Amino acid sequence: MVPVERVEFLIQQHDLVIATAGRGFVEISADLRELVGQSGINAGLCRCFVHHTSASMVIMENADPSVLTDLERYMARLVPDGDPLFTHTAEGPDDMSAHVRTALTHTDLAIPVREGRLDLGTWQGVFLWEHRARPHRRRITVTLMNA
Repeated sequence: MVPVERVEFLIQQHDLVIATAGRGFVEISADLRELVGQSGINAGLCRCFVHHTSASMVIMENADPSVLTDLERYMARLVPDGDPLFTHTAEGPDDMSAHVRTALTHTDLAIPVREGRLDLGTWQGVFLWEHRARPHRRRITVTLMNA
């Protein structure tokens, strides 16, 4: 029988609370880089989960801000506020459209960790995407796991 090397499995969890200014994007890449750097994990996975039904997470280009502007404008055309199709309007005309936007995107992301860093592409950033018109405080749980 060949002896198997035991590797200690490490899981860390952190919460980020992100203040948004209303509909749009907040880049959280620097926050995630800091958590990964402090974790001591060389290779593994960084999972992010937003605890809300009217905000989402995306990996998108972070070099040219017009990409984010265009993405928001496209989503506004695809899922307009106040669409007469919607009956769920308890919190205003952006209520149901925010839920649909979340359903079309992601509430969680998995990003590889390699050599102690987030293994993102050159122009990739991690963003919280606020889908409501007014400002909110959003909670994101970040789970770091070594490989």
